[in-house]
This record gives sequence, C-alpha cells and structure tokens, in this order.
Amino acid sequence: MMLGEDSTAGRYWEEVGREAMKRGVEGVVFMGAHWEVTGSGVEIASNPGKDAVVKQPVAWVTPDKYVDYEINSSPELAERVQTLLTDAGIEAKLNPKLEWIHDVFLVLNWMFPKRSPPVTVISTNAYYDPYLHTAIGAAGTVHNLYRNAWDNIILYRDNFAQTRPPQQWALDFRNETVDAFTKNTGPALRRAAMRLMRHPLFRDAHGTDDHYAPVLFCAGAAGDQEDVGTTNTSPAEVWELEQMCNTQFQFGEWDALKA
Repeated sequence: MMLGEDSTAGRYWEEVGREAMKRGVEGVVFMGAHWEVTGSGVEIASNPGKDAVVKQPVAWVTPDKYVDYEINSSPELAERVQTLLTDAGIEAKLNPKLEWIHDVFLVLNWMFPKRSPPVTVISTNAYYDPYLHTAIGAAGTVHNLYRNAWDNIILYRDNFAQTRPPQQWALDFRNETVDAFTKNTGPALRRAAMRLMRHPLFRDAHGTDDHYAPVLFCAGAAGDQEDVGTTNTSPAEVWELEQMCNTQFQFGEWDALKA
C-alpha cells in the first residue's frame, strides 16, 4: 500500500534509483519479505527474463500502477548469487517459476520507472533463524498487521490517515530500532539487528518474523569489519494504518561520482 501511493518513502527510493543509475548499477539483489521456503536453506528467483515474470496482485493498489512494469529477471545474476551462497556453506536453490510480489516490484518501479536493471530475489527461510539470515547478507521497523487500524483504508481507501496517534509500544520500538541501526556499524550492526529480536516489544511490533528477516540480510551485507565507522541513516519514514511505521534505512554512503 505505502509504495503504491505517493509518499516520502517512495520519493526516497526514487532518489536511490537515480543515484544508482548515475553510478552504472549493474544489478539488484532483493530479499523478499513475503516469500519464504521450508528446509534448511533459501531459494533464488531465476525466471528467464521479463516475459517469464508473473506479478501477484497488490491489495489496495490499482493495477495500472504495476501490471505493465517490466521486471528484468536475470538467471545469470541468480546463478552468481547461488554460487556465492553455496561457497559460504548456505544451501541455495534456483526457482525459475517465482510469482513476484509487491515488496520487490513496487520498490523497483520507484527506483527504475522505465525498466529495471537485471534483478533477482532471495527468499527467506521459514524458520527465521537470525544467524542464517544475517549470514546470507554477509555472503521495516514496526509491521504487525494484527495491531493496525484498518477502518480508514476500508472505508475511505486512505492508508496514511492518522486519526489517532500511534500507541506507545509502536513508538518505543520504532525509537529502539532507529537507535540500533544508526548508532552501530560493522559487526556491531549485525549484533544490534539480531538483538532487536529479543527486545520485549519485538513481538508487538512484528506479529511474524517475515518482514524483519530482510533487515538481517541487509545488516549482514553492511556489517563487515571494513564497514566500521560508516554512516548509517534513516532518510525517510511514513506511518500508515496508525500503528505501522515504515522506516527506510541506508547503511553506508554513496561513493563520490567521478568527474
């Protein structure tokens, strides 16, 4: 819903796409918050090109905003990711028949509105082991649909209406999350991301682990020893359905453009 409408978060991803294109982005790797697999490992989307991509419908978003968007699914990129994960001891299988979900293509549509660069998606693992998902990255702050207020979107199709302020538990966990991700770098960032899953308000903020696992993936990717001292920021945020805080984080900084 959030990225199906104009929002500060959408505008932030639009800017991320512009910065990436300025630097000649060659591909994008996502971890999906809505695709989980059983077993001991993960799967990687390897649909053979844009014509082999099927998009799942998006609730409360009109189809004209995404149905014709071209997703440049790249089997070659998927195989490269599979090799990296396998070499790191993580079981990874290719899936050429994934139905792509809004957590990926709505973001892509903001970043690269004309056509996506080569892209693939890594699934989460249904056991949601924080160490596994952080390790995958090494090779959303409040999202509990059960605690949201749905009346404004059902009656008025307005997911951003805040007729009442967020409850204290949502504000408190949001603040803890921002502190954890912006005040830690390197391996400390990885530890902070995993530690939040033991926070007493975590289950209030995340009724299930699926929307948090990609954060572990990102912390794993941006939490190496060489990342110590980098700047991690929270450049955009939007609340919707009263209790759901969608905070965007950027781990690290863009390299300066070459003259």
